[in-house]
Amino acid sequence: MDGFAVSVGTVSLLCATLASAQRLSVKIIDRQDNETDYSYVVPSSFSSQSRSNLNCSDSGDSVGCNGTSTTNGSITPAHQVSYHVRGATITLLLPDGRGAIVNCDSKFAERFAGPAGNHRSCRIPLVEDVQAEFHGDKAKLEWNVSLDGKKLQSETYKVLAILDRPIPAKN
Repeated sequence: MDGFAVSVGTVSLLCATLASAQRLSVKIIDRQDNETDYSYVVPSSFSSQSRSNLNCSDSGDSVGCNGTSTTNGSITPAHQVSYHVRGATITLLLPDGRGAIVNCDSKFAERFAGPAGNHRSCRIPLVEDVQAEFHGDKAKLEWNVSLDGKKLQSETYKVLAILDRPIPAKN
């Protein structure tokens, strides 16, 4: 009976762990890659909001319309973050408008080539639209690499920062 309780506890813990991951459709808005240290520059972002008014009236055989449109926007300029990175650094646009900066340094890959030769570069998506599964400070990116949509590529990145949404301009 004790073995059964341990198995049920293990399954419960595994289910709770899997449930805590968050999978989102995201868009890559910036990529940088370098095998030496570099300062990452967060790209600028723009947020806009438009409002339109349209008034139409008819008089027999004709219809007359007039309208107005107002657009307000805000820009967050590009800025350098306060730490240095190495490898692939990507800025992801999250569905709620925030940005996630993720980084992947080289990965261990046994090649019997000594410490310097036992690494491979991180896979970097060449497409803009990817799936990201966030779990703690890790983001597993997954993207399509085949015409039929059946072949996927993936890589796990470390989340460095979550950027606030640009503040909308006031009317």
